[in-house]
Amino acid sequence: MAETGAPSLPQSPPPHIPVARAERFVWLTARVLEQRLFAHHFRGGAADPVETALDAYRNEDGGYGHALEPDLRGPVSQPLHTAHALHVLDAVGRCAGQRVERICRYLTSVSTADGALPAIHPSQRGYPTAPFVPVVDDPPSALLATGPVVGLLHRNEVWHAWLFRATDFCWQAVESLEESHPYEIEAAVAFLDSAPDRPRAEAAADRLGRLVRAHRLAALDPDDLDAYPVSPGYAPGEHHFPYDYARTPQSLARAWFTDDEMARSLDHLAAQQQEDGGWPVRWRHWAPAPVLESRPLVTVEALRTLRSHGRPVG
Repeated sequence: MAETGAPSLPQSPPPHIPVARAERFVWLTARVLEQRLFAHHFRGGAADPVETALDAYRNEDGGYGHALEPDLRGPVSQPLHTAHALHVLDAVGRCAGQRVERICRYLTSVSTADGALPAIHPSQRGYPTAPFVPVVDDPPSALLATGPVVGLLHRNEVWHAWLFRATDFCWQAVESLEESHPYEIEAAVAFLDSAPDRPRAEAAADRLGRLVRAHRLAALDPDDLDAYPVSPGYAPGEHHFPYDYARTPQSLARAWFTDDEMARSLDHLAAQQQEDGGWPVRWRHWAPAPVLESRPLVTVEALRTLRSHGRPVG
C-alpha cells in the first residue's frame, strides 16, 4: 500500500483524551470540510485544504449554498451559509482578499432596505428547508444574521462599503434590546466583541449581561437546569451556558460570569462528550439525510471552546 503520510488513527482512543476520542468520531462521520477543520485545529493541518473543501459550497454570486448549514438544502446562496463560510475562513486565518470582497458584494446584493441581512433570503423558496424555518417574500433585517458577520469582518479589519450601514443597524438593534433570547444575545456579543467603538461596546455589553442574568438566559448551575426556563420556540432542554456567550476568555461576555460559574459550565461541556467521541446537537435541527448532520462541527467547536479557556483536550 502506498505511503500517505497521514498519522495513524488508534483503534481504541484513550478514554481520558477528548481530542483522540473526537478524532475517530470525525473520521467516521464528518463531511470533508469538518475533517479538514479538525486536522487544521488539532493535528497541525494546513489552511489550504480547508479553503479547498469550502470552495465546494461557493456560488458564482460570491455567496455560499449547497447545505453548508444543513437546515437549508439546495444550491442557492443564503446569508446563513455565507456567515458559516466566513466563520470557517476566520478560523483558519483566511478572512481577507478577493474571496471576502466577493462575499461582501453578495451581502450587499441580499441586504434589506436598511442595509442589514435577513435571516433567510426568499431565494430559498422551492428548495427543501427545515419545517421550523420560515421563508417569506419580504424578510426583515435580523441581528441574529447580521451581528456575527459584521463583528467577524471588523475583527479581520475588512473594509467594505457594506459595513457602514450594517454596523449602524447592529448598534441600533443591540442598544434597543429590552427582551431577547440566547441566540440573539450571542449574535450581539459577536458584534460587540469586535465593534470598533470599544467604550460603546463595553457599555452595551454590560447592559446585556445584566439582562441575561435578570431573565435567567444562562444556565448557571448545570445540576439544576429546571431552574432556568427554555426560551419559546427552542427545543426541550435547549439551555445556554456561560461558555455559549463567552466563547473565549477575551469576550466581553466573560465579565458576566464568576470564575466558578464559568468553570462549572466548562465542566458540563466537557462531560457532554458521548461514547462515540462526538458532542451532541442541543438545539432544534433537521436531519432528513444524516450524512449531512452538523454534529461533527459541534464537536470541533466544543473542543476549540474548551481549549480557548485553558482546558486540556489532548
